[in-house]
Amino acid sequence: QVQLVESGGGLVQAGGSLRLSCAASGRTFSGYAVGWFRQAPDKEREAVAAVDWSFGNTYYKDSVKGRFTISRDNAKNTVYLQMSSLKPEDTAVYYCAASPLGGRWPTTEYEYNYWGQGTQVTVSS
Repeated sequence: QVQLVESGGGLVQAGGSLRLSCAASGRTFSGYAVGWFRQAPDKEREAVAAVDWSFGNTYYKDSVKGRFTISRDNAKNTVYLQMSSLKPEDTAVYYCAASPLGGRWPTTEYEYNYWGQGTQVTVSS
């Protein structure tokens, strides 16, 4: 059984930092893209960043470029999202997800077949 377990969310002031972790179990993700989505209240879920598990290519939503960094630790089967210079508009539930469509950035939730349970990130002004 494949599981993605997120951790690291919380409450932080604007300008602060958080690091989210996504620990995967049940399979290896060679050939997969593993990414982070977020969903704010009354808004659609949106792709934030992703990493190609095999080659390490990274992709970012324009509004988080230069502030967020996605990385992977193959030995630990874990993906991280380092978030810096956080803004109130970054407030959302953040989800880790895995897609078999590696080699590019799948940006719609329908392209992902494994999901974590989500972790809340709240940025106060």
